[in-house]
Amino acid sequence: MSNTDRQGTSHRKPGTIKRFRDEQQKEGAYDYRHQGQQTVKLSDIVGSVNRYLDFDSKFRLKKDRPRERLLSIRKVMEQGKPLPPVDLYKIKDSYFVVDGNHRISVAKERGFKEINARVIEFLPSRGTLENILYREKSEFEDRTGLKDSIKLTEPGQYRNLLRQIGQHQKYLEEAGKTNVPLKEAAEDWYNTIYRPLAAMVEKADLLAFFPKRTVSDLYMYISVHQWERSHTRSFGSAVDRSITRNMEEFRKNMKNVKENEYPEMLREITVFVLINITAKRESQILDRLFALDEVKEVHSVHGSIDVIAKFVLTRNLVASDAEVISRYVQKNIRHVPGVLSTQTLIPGLSKIKDDKN
Repeated sequence: MSNTDRQGTSHRKPGTIKRFRDEQQKEGAYDYRHQGQQTVKLSDIVGSVNRYLDFDSKFRLKKDRPRERLLSIRKVMEQGKPLPPVDLYKIKDSYFVVDGNHRISVAKERGFKEINARVIEFLPSRGTLENILYREKSEFEDRTGLKDSIKLTEPGQYRNLLRQIGQHQKYLEEAGKTNVPLKEAAEDWYNTIYRPLAAMVEKADLLAFFPKRTVSDLYMYISVHQWERSHTRSFGSAVDRSITRNMEEFRKNMKNVKENEYPEMLREITVFVLINITAKRESQILDRLFALDEVKEVHSVHGSIDVIAKFVLTRNLVASDAEVISRYVQKNIRHVPGVLSTQTLIPGLSKIKDDKN
């Protein structure tokens, strides 16, 4: 009986590194592709194909195993002589040693962070959302050369990014009257289009409103709605001048803008709140409302309404006016003792006279 039963349950002994076959069966990872030579983080190398019983969980050679090979590798490294790349299998973010177990062990022992390796990746085939996204991400990275740069959480969105890059590739070719390789176009797209918009998302801290999403997810939402579906929204003059209706116009606008000069993705909303209160608390309520930073005016009035307050709120790029107003009124006004009811009014067309006297 092997170290894995027929149901694929691992029987790896405690205190040893992982066995490649266990992970391969678990993920159904039998399709493979050559990834060529690259630099791999030693912390991501977690197991071995054949020598998994010879090393402990920290990749140290066990005391009862022959040490001649380990000692010779140590000597070569101490002398500063180059060693050939190790050979690794990869499944998702984990690497397993095909050849070079002792080199990995000594490199970890000496505190190295990375090692040169020839990598063959085995692709998971299980139909989970995680694996579907992983395969789409891997294909995207292979075609574009953008490694570990973009993380999306919805299937099919990597194809949308490829479409954007293809459009940018065509634009570059027409502008330069020459053929542009896809990877070259992808690198330019990433640096001049994706990163500026992603940086604006990060600066606005929009992820705080979408804890299960990524910056790349929000980039896709904004870019698709602005540049492909023409569902343009007004976000304030500075942002509107940057995020235009055209991807290449956006690239042109952001070309000479430094990241610390990117506009905030915020828009001001003017709101009038009509409030009914108990008469005995009028003075206290007016004082409390007037103390709020967002309040510009407070008026006690006669009629069916007791108080009118003018607020100026801000919303981020992806929130709606209604969401922001409702949340603010509920938190800051309706819970005030003595407030009986509220009604909000949002101005449409406005004309304001400047009083300069």
